[in-house]
Amino acid sequence: MKTKDKVFGVLQRVGRSFMLPIAILPVAGLLLGIGSSFTNETTLETYGLTGVIYQGSLLYTVLDVMSRAGSAVFDNLALLFAMGVAIGMAKKEKEVAALSGAVAFLVMHTTISALINAKGGAEAMLENSTGSVLGITTLQMGVFGGIIVGLGVAALHNRFYKIELPQVLSFFGGTRFVPIISSLTYMLVGVLMFFIWPVIQGWIYTLGDLVLSSGYAGTWIYGIIERALIPFGLHHVFYMPFWQTGLGGSAVIDGVVVEGAQNIYFAELASKSTTHFSVSATRFMAGKFPFMIFGLPGAALAMYRCARPEKKKAAGGLLLSASLTAMITGITEPLEFTFSLSHLLCMQYTAFLRDFPLCLCTFSMWEWE
Repeated sequence: MKTKDKVFGVLQRVGRSFMLPIAILPVAGLLLGIGSSFTNETTLETYGLTGVIYQGSLLYTVLDVMSRAGSAVFDNLALLFAMGVAIGMAKKEKEVAALSGAVAFLVMHTTISALINAKGGAEAMLENSTGSVLGITTLQMGVFGGIIVGLGVAALHNRFYKIELPQVLSFFGGTRFVPIISSLTYMLVGVLMFFIWPVIQGWIYTLGDLVLSSGYAGTWIYGIIERALIPFGLHHVFYMPFWQTGLGGSAVIDGVVVEGAQNIYFAELASKSTTHFSVSATRFMAGKFPFMIFGLPGAALAMYRCARPEKKKAAGGLLLSASLTAMITGITEPLEFTFSLSHLLCMQYTAFLRDFPLCLCTFSMWEWE
């Protein structure tokens, strides 16, 4: 296998591994969105619901529980990525990789915390460079910290999960050795991160500011690149840093530094003091929404019209379900890869090219702000 193909394969595996922790976000987002929206005083006053939903009532308590349950996922997203990426990249014995990822994550941040204390505490560090992770005062690494742990632990796991130790140490061999070597390794990684992460963090913030300052040009470029990478399975690698790390911007919400466009949005949603959402942090994400809501359903209509009469029923069922999936959930792959089923549905490709403007004209229905 060529080196290029190996790198390509690894990147695809990395992208797929991101999907395990990302898959929980829609459900967590719904819980957080519904719960926070209807416990926000501004929302309740705007819609005249203060007499129905008020602090202490049963409905308010249920909504507050939903909000806190959703927040629990987003507050601990770095740990979920550490475990999820380790699971996704591990070849076998994935449950051991998950445990090792959690242990390594705690060890790394605890090591960083000890070095921060040795330097004089969080007050002696740069402003907004530290935060709390599971009650541990550490550097503000965000989801990047979880990804660093997940990828490293997966590499250690795949290397050592079959290791055989001398007879006297045989109990610690095999899968039991993985969390041990992961802990020792990430204690050293924690020391290394204490010194180099502030520099990396500065670069990330600078790049994030560049992306945000690019305005709607950045929105368009982001959407085009993200869509173009889908056939290669690499789009998760591209968009995830914008959603979950400082590349997507940073904001101080209720005294806490939040990084990543999606995290900023949900943090503002969960905050009781939010009166309006930050457009500058999330607008570039809108670059793909026209594709999901209008463009791809338009393409589906074009494909349906091009299907042979005897295949229209089968094509209609497939394309309708795929279109609804794209519009409601944002999962567009079923519709995008329908092109590969054209020989089964007997669609006429040349006719599709003729009718493709149907999907383009729908863009005029979209309002960017």
